[in-house]
Amino acid sequence: MNIQIFGTKKSQDTKKAERFFKERGIKFQSVDLAEKGLSRRELESVIRAAGPLDTLLDEKCRDQDALLLIKYLSEGDRFAKVLETPTVLRQPIVRNGQQATVGYQPEVWKKWE
Repeated sequence: MNIQIFGTKKSQDTKKAERFFKERGIKFQSVDLAEKGLSRRELESVIRAAGPLDTLLDEKCRDQDALLLIKYLSEGDRFAKVLETPTVLRQPIVRNGQQATVGYQPEVWKKWE
C-alpha cells in the first residue's frame, strides 16, 4: 500500500484519517494542502477515482470567495483555480495508488488492507 493523505493541520477529519492508519501500523505520507497542494496529475487521479470536481468541493470551506468563483468558472478554468486554491476541497483526500477517497471514509480504507 502506498497511502497519501492530503489535508490541513487544522482539519479534524484529516487528523482522524492519520490516526486510522497509525493504529493499524500502515505507513502513509502526509501532505499539507495549504503548503504544497496537489499536482495536476494528482488532482486528475483523484477526480478519476472519486468523481467529478464539483463533488470534491467543500461547501463549508473557509475561503468562500474562492469557492463561489470556482463554481462560476468554465471547466478548464475551474480546474486551474482549484490547483491554485486546494483548500476548497473536502478533506482528507486519501490516495492508494489509483484509488482515492474524499472525506473521512474508514469503511473504504478497511477494504484496502
